[in-house]
Amino acid sequence: MKSKVVASTVVRGAKRGEAHGALYIVDLHSNKVQQMLDWKADIGWEGRGGERGLRGVAVVGEQVYVAGSDELFAFTPKFQRVGSFGNAYLKNCHEIYFFEGLLFLASTGFDSILVFDPASRNFLSGLNIVRESSGFRAVIFDPNRTGGPAPSTTVHLNSIIVDDSGIYVAGRNLNMLLRIHDNQVKSVARLPLNTNNARPFSRGLLFNDTAKDQFCWVNGSNVVTFDVPRFDAKKLTHTDMKNPAIARQAFARGLCPLSDTVVAAGSSPATISIYDLAKRERVKSVNLTMNVRAAVHGLAVWPF
Repeated sequence: MKSKVVASTVVRGAKRGEAHGALYIVDLHSNKVQQMLDWKADIGWEGRGGERGLRGVAVVGEQVYVAGSDELFAFTPKFQRVGSFGNAYLKNCHEIYFFEGLLFLASTGFDSILVFDPASRNFLSGLNIVRESSGFRAVIFDPNRTGGPAPSTTVHLNSIIVDDSGIYVAGRNLNMLLRIHDNQVKSVARLPLNTNNARPFSRGLLFNDTAKDQFCWVNGSNVVTFDVPRFDAKKLTHTDMKNPAIARQAFARGLCPLSDTVVAAGSSPATISIYDLAKRERVKSVNLTMNVRAAVHGLAVWPF
């Protein structure tokens, strides 16, 4: 089992001048937590998550790629920024995934997938997911030209995984996991609405059921659910929000397999839990902060 992960967070409801995201390295054996970065970049300040925080994370060779809302950042393993890449069709980005030399980004604000080449540092192509009465279709577009898709969150694309069988995507407004192969879009599994991080896993399916505060594993006809950790309300900080719906504890998001049977998943206040699927139990949880506004977003194995 991999022992370290890198985690990104979004601080929901952050005020001007405050950090609205962070990056951590977490040793899951020793429980050591290192905060590597405090994020205070300029953002829009309306709504809940909005443009706040840092999102998907992927380690590519000797660089760490982290998604902001509308920009992709590159860091060294010591978290010195060495590049930033924007695109007109990158908006409210959620997860990113590295496969066969390319980064795939879920551009939630356009219901689209963008493909980025770390070698050339260019966005190569885009794929817009369009809902139709008969299902879905994928429309290819050039992210470097005008005339692409209009802003849309019909699907609210928030999850992306790529392997030899295709591109798998899901969204908050979807009740299914979609697979895109040869530009054909098919439903391959049913999902509840309001999920995050849905992905195939070992002939089954993993996802965070954010509406029910649960991490879930579907194995054949069996659905195994784990309640995410909850803390004594007296121990939480930053609970003085006028609208408590903006930030709450037990918001389940962030997922990273550590082995064929062990998975790390995130929740709020920023906490990483380890689930042993073979034993069907939550083995441990490591809390990063008791700030109830801080929610884990991205998780990736830390190889350094």
